[in-house]
Amino acid sequence: MTIYKSGSAKWQGDLRSGKGAVSSQSGALSDQPYGFNTRFEDKPGTNPEELIGAAHAACFSMALSAQLAAAGITDVTIETSSRIGLDKEGDGFTITTAHLTTRVTGNGDRAKIEEAAKAAEKGCPVSKVLNAKVTMDLDIG
Repeated sequence: MTIYKSGSAKWQGDLRSGKGAVSSQSGALSDQPYGFNTRFEDKPGTNPEELIGAAHAACFSMALSAQLAAAGITDVTIETSSRIGLDKEGDGFTITTAHLTTRVTGNGDRAKIEEAAKAAEKGCPVSKVLNAKVTMDLDIG
């Protein structure tokens, strides 16, 4: 069974002076601004790498909670961030790294928590998508 969720973006203008807005299917994000300045100049608004980082941290935390429950760890609190690295490569940019930093508290064996975290790091769907096949439909109007 495939579950589909979506996000969308609008963009007007060229790369440097153009402006965009990003939204999510649920409405949690609705026309949030993004652009060159929010991506490369730390101006207010979001950017693709920040959104991937948030999605990665959320997904990993959920995957870890499942692994911890299976390992018998109780009273769990997980706090995670994902730092996404964007590097210049040739004429463009490439996301080259995704580094998770997580803090776990819970009742149980430390070795089981470490094992669960390693399994969640590899098993979380967003970790996997960072190496995914990308497809596209194109409509030129």
